[in-house]
Amino acid sequence: MIGLNLVALQVIIPLIGAPVCTLLGRGNRAWILSTLFTWCAFVIAIALMIEVRCCGVLSYVMGGWLAPWGIEYRVDPLSALILVLITGVASATMPFSYSSVDREIPRNKHSLYYTAYLLTLTGLIGMAITGDAFNAFVFMEIASLSAYVLISLGKNRQALYASFQYLVLGTIGATFFVIGVGLLYMLTGTLNMLDLSERLSEYHNNRVLFVAFAFLVVGLSLKLALFPLHVWLPSAYSHAPSVVSVLLAATGTKIAAYLLIRFCFTVLQINQHPALLSVLDYFFPLAVVAMFAGSIVAIYQSDIKRLLAYSSIAQIGYILLGISFATNTALTGSILHIVNHGIMKATLFACVGGMALVLSNVSLQTIKGIGRRMPLTMAAFTVSSLSLIGIPGTVGFISKWYLVLGALEAGTVKGLVATVAIIGSSLLAVVYVWRILELAYSPDPSKTDSRTKEAPWPMLVGIWILALSCVGFGLFTNVLIEPASMATQMLLGGN
Repeated sequence: MIGLNLVALQVIIPLIGAPVCTLLGRGNRAWILSTLFTWCAFVIAIALMIEVRCCGVLSYVMGGWLAPWGIEYRVDPLSALILVLITGVASATMPFSYSSVDREIPRNKHSLYYTAYLLTLTGLIGMAITGDAFNAFVFMEIASLSAYVLISLGKNRQALYASFQYLVLGTIGATFFVIGVGLLYMLTGTLNMLDLSERLSEYHNNRVLFVAFAFLVVGLSLKLALFPLHVWLPSAYSHAPSVVSVLLAATGTKIAAYLLIRFCFTVLQINQHPALLSVLDYFFPLAVVAMFAGSIVAIYQSDIKRLLAYSSIAQIGYILLGISFATNTALTGSILHIVNHGIMKATLFACVGGMALVLSNVSLQTIKGIGRRMPLTMAAFTVSSLSLIGIPGTVGFISKWYLVLGALEAGTVKGLVATVAIIGSSLLAVVYVWRILELAYSPDPSKTDSRTKEAPWPMLVGIWILALSCVGFGLFTNVLIEPASMATQMLLGGN
């Protein structure tokens, strides 16, 4: 019973925190309150993960209305893992945000920032925990609308343009998604995901189902920033305040990937129906192109935040690559990469945020010698960069290893192409990572003051929590592999 109550509290706590920050958040109180609410959400997510691994799936029926008539919150191995990712990154970001928000956002807008931040967190958590298809759309809009506000709080006018661009494309994506949900409701008369999966078994040759699937895939691909629907992402990540870039890069596209997996394998159960499964063949070329296009464009970027944004487009390709195979090993690799890339990219953007407090702008022209002036920040950046490449002993290696194994198990030309693409894209990552590290650790004779000038210690705490996670989960691999494998078995088993 305690576990079931925690399911509801997982959403309610950050939701309540948003108006509390608005009403009581003057000065540092907004940061203190939002930190407490976020850390509570993280503790609950850990408790739910333990409960699911111990006792199985948790289901909480809202308002006493039994599913499928009422809205159900449902925590299974996959949603539990995503909840830990979202709340864990958000919790590690809170010490970082103390200095970042103070330096980058006007003081009179601090309560607005923390209110929008908690609403974004609520929406992200809600999408992961809900068992209702339309409720997923509602939480998607809560997260998106508040994310638009967060991006617009950037220091220059380009942040407003980036926010507006994201608003337009995000609205189109959400519209496609809700049309797909509406068509599924028209076919079945239900919105509960498990009930949908049962009733849709009668309609697998129905044209309306294929149209609904197409709308869902296009809508979620826009939210996912899948190539070539990625145009909103580089501007949003590069012009948003540093702390917002950390949160969105780690969670925004990852929750869209989660929903894509959820609808493909739980609602539509495409692995059991060849006609629907064939649609995944279209994911494969898009994933491969994204892996190379994102990496190649990243090589030619001078602004580091924009470079990391294009790197994210390439990493999204890895996730889609595993989904396109729809096998146990490959899908496990995709789920692992959702989590691992979230941790890695949060660390990288956090390090760049720390540099931004010392430098006028963080570009290849300004970071020369920064490794000697900010050794702790650059050490964390180096660790997460090695993880992004996929060096053994880091989280990036684990997910890429599973993706390579999944591709080789296919034993086809497609599998061979996927293996070459993974290795080739990783080598391209070496190129753009090396450009940064080479300049950062090179001496700069033009800088007469070479004294250490690190980011404030609260920022370093958040940065190193994330950086150590890149190594810790890469060494103690079963911590993530076991829940990811359980999630894959559940998805491919049709449960």
